[in-house]
Amino acid sequence: MRMRSKIIAAACGSILTLGAFTVVPSAAAAVQPDIGAQQQDEAHQRFKGLSQDLRGRLAGHWFDSAAGKLTVAVPDEQTARQARTEGINAVVVRRSAADLEKLLGDVKKLIGDGVPGVYSWGVDVRDNQVDVTVNTTRKTEATEQFLEKMRALGDGAHVSETRSQQRQQAGTVQAGSPWWPGSETYCSVGFAATDANGGKHFLTAGHCTNDANQAAYGQISQQNRLGTSNVGGSRSVNAREGDMGVVAVTEAGWNLSAAVNTWGQPAITVTGSAEAMVGDRVCHSGNTSKWQCGEVKYTNKAVDYGGGLVIEGLTWTTACSKGGDSGGAWLLGDKAVGLHDGGPSQCVQNPTNDADLSIFQPVNEALRKWNLTLVTGGSSDTAAPSVPGNARTTGTTASSVSLAWDASTDNVGVTGYEVLNGSTVATTVTGTSATVTGLNADTAYTFSVRAVDAAGNQSKLSAEVNARTSSGNTGGRTFTNGTDYPIRDFQVAISAVRSTATGSAQNPVTVKVDAAHTCLEDLNVTLVAPSGRAYALMRTPGGGYSCHPFPAGKTFTVVPGAGETASGTWTLRIGDNGPGDTGVLSSWSLTV
Repeated sequence: MRMRSKIIAAACGSILTLGAFTVVPSAAAAVQPDIGAQQQDEAHQRFKGLSQDLRGRLAGHWFDSAAGKLTVAVPDEQTARQARTEGINAVVVRRSAADLEKLLGDVKKLIGDGVPGVYSWGVDVRDNQVDVTVNTTRKTEATEQFLEKMRALGDGAHVSETRSQQRQQAGTVQAGSPWWPGSETYCSVGFAATDANGGKHFLTAGHCTNDANQAAYGQISQQNRLGTSNVGGSRSVNAREGDMGVVAVTEAGWNLSAAVNTWGQPAITVTGSAEAMVGDRVCHSGNTSKWQCGEVKYTNKAVDYGGGLVIEGLTWTTACSKGGDSGGAWLLGDKAVGLHDGGPSQCVQNPTNDADLSIFQPVNEALRKWNLTLVTGGSSDTAAPSVPGNARTTGTTASSVSLAWDASTDNVGVTGYEVLNGSTVATTVTGTSATVTGLNADTAYTFSVRAVDAAGNQSKLSAEVNARTSSGNTGGRTFTNGTDYPIRDFQVAISAVRSTATGSAQNPVTVKVDAAHTCLEDLNVTLVAPSGRAYALMRTPGGGYSCHPFPAGKTFTVVPGAGETASGTWTLRIGDNGPGDTGVLSSWSLTV
């Protein structure tokens, strides 16, 4: 038999109830609910209600999770005022939708049938630019020529460099809720749907259904056939159009369900479908990665998996995924939004690199293509959980605070808790404790907690918990900030440490910088002392020079001015003075 890799999406669980075999896994991995479900839903409703006049002038739109509102990009302040009168946030940007579309067309012409290492391209609406991502391990002379042409397009065409990239995921056989295409590696069940004649089907990934008329099984034994994949050879796509396929459920005893497996917690019932927007909090259920949530970073973005396989119009998210998740369901609250397509070779939590993002195919496109109707149900649960009690700190470090609280109760069941840092959700957990990381040393923070149930109902916030991180002194007179800060074109990344060392600053002061950037020649690096004095660590003119990567662990020394004290806030500033490159300040340390 011809063997091949199959994309295996997060099994969105009990979409099918099949006689003696039910697609509802029993593994005990807990639910993480969607964040700000009510605010997110309101943002989608507001977008649908925008006037046609305003909609025609937008350069993009997204859900701002920090503000809890829909935000739109507009070309001028007059349009921004109109948007605000319609109750939404607005930002004025340089490039219109037509400008971005033309720029994307220019980029696609440069890419043509493919450029070595170039594996994704699309519009980033929040940064009002076209993003292209390059895997530097596959660079050739042709790649360098492409990058030179990209720079000529101006600062609206932005290049990010990584050392890895996504792949269409595959997995090994294990217990859970997979389905098997013949005797090949399992894929995950997506959303249940019916045709115009009432015929039963479920959606999954196209690379899972690429063989016409292939037997589909609910168990690997091939004794539990549920139906046929890609009937007639016309119900599977894995190409530029998308990655989507259909399995016909034809065997007796197999029934469809709108319930989504959430791995040990109360199931979520699908109530309809939606189009995800940038900034949305989405979740998926996978046979391997279980229940995972993240934020939508891009929509309508292309990926090149290599070997001539290019897929356009995909949605990219920060949610973790693993091999074995392909074809399964992605949710926006209780709305179906996608079918899992691919992701990195391993699960990456809170990714900062585009190569570690997970990708899904919008589900509405699949429903329209084959004229299918999503199987849905209703939810009558409107009762919010009780407020988490006795919220408290259980420990601090220089970059984290650990919290605990007493469990909430609910008429159906609590599925998770959101921990807020101020007004922003910092993390989501299923138990009654959490650790918030990525904080600054010797800094005061205020936290609160709220409970969420499977229907998206949120409790009121717990009592506030005030905590202060420790000084960050890693030994002697060395202090570190390990928070990631992006380094963007023509912007300044700013990171601070709080020194508790006494007396005068030593001579010299030593600064060690761990950063990744594709063009050292574009950067200016400055240390600002507690006194306000600025010490130039590195100065480059920017532009017109060959680019070299910023060296890992680069160390600088500086002679402090007279009377410079060691204690107080020291700030590192990295300015990027050139276009077309990207990077991140991952950590830095100061020895005073």
